[in-house]
Amino acid sequence: MKIAVASDHGGFALKKEIVKFLQEKGLEYEDLGTYTEESVDYPEIAFKLAEAVAKGEYDRGILICGTGIGVTIAANKVKGIRAALCHDVYSARMSRAHNNANVLTLGGRVIGPELARTIVEEWLMAEFEGGRHQRRLDKIASYEENR
Repeated sequence: MKIAVASDHGGFALKKEIVKFLQEKGLEYEDLGTYTEESVDYPEIAFKLAEAVAKGEYDRGILICGTGIGVTIAANKVKGIRAALCHDVYSARMSRAHNNANVLTLGGRVIGPELARTIVEEWLMAEFEGGRHQRRLDKIASYEENR
């Protein structure tokens, strides 16, 4: 699995922790920015990562901003992206199992590094269940196509 990771300035510190976690686990990832705590506009970062995931350059993406809300809204504007804001382990697991989320979003000013690591691990390990959930995702994809 190839993972893209990105943040704005508000998520920069937590992104460094997530990158360290991915390295420790030996997972393949690429850091798409930002690379400092200097202020940047979160939509640019979110669009860059979401477009790359949508094109299949990465299997999944992890986006972080101050609350996670801004990057979630922006990423979900990209066709084919199912970004889920998760600040607890159960939501992370269900975002994969029921929604086949391909982008995890986190709030760097909302959760701490240990919880974030656990959420990321759970999200990466969880599998999509398909079945009735696929039918629902197909409806979302159809709506996306016909707009």
